[in-house]
Formats: sequence, C-alpha cells, structure tokens
Amino acid sequence: MSKKSPQRIDPLTQAMPPGGVDSHCHLDGEEFDTDREAVLTRAHAAGLTHLGNVFLGPDDFAAKHHLFAAHPEVFFILGIHPCDGHKCTPERLAAIRAAFTSEPRLRAVGEIGLDFHWNDCPREIQYQALHEQLNLARELARPVVIHCREAEEDTLMILESSGFVGKPVLWHCFGLGPHMAQRIIHNGWHISVPGPVTYKANTQIREAMACIPQDRLLLETDAPYLAPLPWRGKRNEPAFTVFTAQTIAAARGEDAATLWLRCGANARLFFGLNAA
Repeated sequence: MSKKSPQRIDPLTQAMPPGGVDSHCHLDGEEFDTDREAVLTRAHAAGLTHLGNVFLGPDDFAAKHHLFAAHPEVFFILGIHPCDGHKCTPERLAAIRAAFTSEPRLRAVGEIGLDFHWNDCPREIQYQALHEQLNLARELARPVVIHCREAEEDTLMILESSGFVGKPVLWHCFGLGPHMAQRIIHNGWHISVPGPVTYKANTQIREAMACIPQDRLLLETDAPYLAPLPWRGKRNEPAFTVFTAQTIAAARGEDAATLWLRCGANARLFFGLNAA
C-alpha cells in the first residue's frame, strides 16, 4: 500500500497578524530565481514584516544584495559559513568589514560556527575562522548568528572562552533537547527554531520549547531548506513560518498569534530593527 500524500495547506489560509519575523533565510539562492517576488509577496501576506537574508560570504553579498533593493523589509546577515572556513582570508574579512561599514541593512555577523557533520573543511580551519569572525563581530559591535552541527561542546567552549557569555548571540536552527536549550539560555543567548520542530519524530525539540523564556525565542525557516509540515520535502519559504509557529505554540500551551507577535518583537530587538 502506498503512503498517502500529505495535504499541502496554503500558508495564507493560516496567516498570522502583521508583525512576524523570519530571522534566517537564504532568498538570494538560485532556488528562488524564478519566483522571488512572489515568495516575498506571500511572506508579507502571511504576516511577516521582516525577513533576515543570510549571505554566505562577501562575494555572495556583493553579487546579490541588489536583489532586495526594492524590499526594505529584508535585512541582511553576513558571514563565512564553517564549511567554507578556508575562505576566511584577511581579504574576505576586510570585505566583510567594509560591507558592514557601508550597508546599514547588515545587522549581524553570521552564520558562523562549527560543522562537524560534513567533511568540507578541517576542524582547525573552522576554529580559526570562528575566532576571527567573533573578533570581527566584537569590533563591529554586531550580534552573532551561530551555526552549529554536531559540534555543540566545542562551539560552547569557544563562545564562552571568547567572552560572549551575555552578549547578543543567536543559536540558529535549534534542533536539540531541553538540556541544550537550557545551556544556551544560561549563557544569555537567544534561540531560533526552524521547521523540523513540526516533524512527528522530533519530540525532544518540542519538549525543549518549554525551556525557552518568552523573550529569547525567535522563528526561522532556513529557506529553501527544512520545510515544516505539511510541506516537508518541498522547497521552504518564509510564509511557511506560520506552521512552525503553530507547532511551537501548541508545545508551549500558548496562543499561536500571540507567540508569533512576541517572537517577531524579539527578533526586531535582537537585530535592532524598526518596529513593524
């Protein structure tokens, strides 16, 4: 017997009040080249008033930030991904510094961190790239957005030993249980939660939601990746954040619209954005 296909619910039928924020997406990717404007229109209709587009390096930023010239609701995050740690050269760090100096829509350094899942970059190079970009974030007085995959202890150690306890740090794409959530929160940091919280098997992520204080929780898609139910396996997009919000609200015993607006307010405060 074949599996029943999931019902693909239109996110606009689940639209939230204006004020939501997708704190982390990659709308500059080629996956959106044919319908980027439509995706941005749907995001607005779903209740999102800000979107954080992450550029994975200064070359991408220079080549693609013009795509959002007509969309001031899109703010920018820029850094060198840990899998590209070998690209963290003095020249590229200088280019990142110059971009932050000239572009006010750049709000945070990221996504930076450690990734031990893939073998794209030796760990020693990842460590060095993370240290250098943390120093740059400190110099620029900007928040940090952390990517961490199968490298939790090392990432925590570097952040703590580098003086980032109590500093504006956002743990992007959180996918672990209550213990890790508590460790992140104990250090004074924020957590953003993507679509996999909706997957049936991910009970530990939903259990962790109760550990996150109201003022530390953000929403994200990581689009085009990690689409939530009922769009799992398809290209993700910011409008799908509504499904993530509904699942988190249920796990916390809260009203979805209230959580949506509060997470949006948290994101605007973290990134220093204007109110919706």
